[in-house]
Amino acid sequence: MSLKKYRYYAPEFFAFIALLVLCLLLEWYSRVKFEKSFISYDNLVINVARQVSLNAIIACGMAFAILSGGIDLSVGSIVAFSGVITASLVKNHPVAPGWAGYSVAILAGLCIGTVCGLINGLIAAYTKIPPFVATFATMSVARGSAYVFTNGTPISGLPAAFNEVGKGYLRLSETWRIPIPVLMWLVVFFACWFLLMHTRFGRYACAIGNNVDTVKLAGINVRKIYIKIYMLVGLCAGISGVAQCGRLASGQPTAGLNWELDAIASVVIGGGNIAGGRVTIYGTLIGAFIIGVINTGLNMLGMLYYNQLIVKGFVMIIAVLLRSGLNRES
Repeated sequence: MSLKKYRYYAPEFFAFIALLVLCLLLEWYSRVKFEKSFISYDNLVINVARQVSLNAIIACGMAFAILSGGIDLSVGSIVAFSGVITASLVKNHPVAPGWAGYSVAILAGLCIGTVCGLINGLIAAYTKIPPFVATFATMSVARGSAYVFTNGTPISGLPAAFNEVGKGYLRLSETWRIPIPVLMWLVVFFACWFLLMHTRFGRYACAIGNNVDTVKLAGINVRKIYIKIYMLVGLCAGISGVAQCGRLASGQPTAGLNWELDAIASVVIGGGNIAGGRVTIYGTLIGAFIIGVINTGLNMLGMLYYNQLIVKGFVMIIAVLLRSGLNRES
């Protein structure tokens, strides 16, 4: 079937339709199987959105890496490394009681993520090592650092007050509440949307993904943009790592395993071009929700985690093939 007549529709439109179809199917299955509604505030916001939020935060940063024609495979390991540093400072080395000390620990976790991103950016900017290879190497370094720092043992027993970062809610009323990780994701989403749509940084990142040689001829400091991009990705991973630390009430060196796959899939399923040059933040959000809804649906079906990886892999392949078809027909 020719896709020519659909070429004027953005890929995000098809992703949004796919998300609606998935939600409707799960609504039907949930009512038949469990006699409960899937499309309800408590389920979509309290359960699904909270689960999606941590991946969506990383995906917002990953969108810039893919937009520039690169990729970052180290984000999952950065989540673990940032998390264990935060947990250690909260539990073993409080600089001050209460939230004054927690704030320092959270800032340290964010700094760790940003520094890891800085290292990735320097490699991308000043060497000829492809980002795929460079971040694959730093993925191993960050994960190993998390294990060395903790001696392979989770840092548990964190104060209940700190755990509100990952488990708490902003209560609007007795009925309405918003999980704190969802609020964190909303802040990251709007910040990344603004950077992409209303700053030179976003325009330059897009231009680099389309034709880096032209950008260099225009006199733009490409190295500086690369460094900023990967620092942003690292910061997003650090934010997710801190939230995951609070959610698990511990610093886990195993946290974030395969999260880079979900982040990449969110960008691609949401209409991003894996070769660079085109990405939207709202499309990435849709892609993240598709991944989250698929995870929820497969859990409802009782599918094992390893089989879920296979399903998500096929979903990503279909998304890439559909986008390729739209590009050929346009």
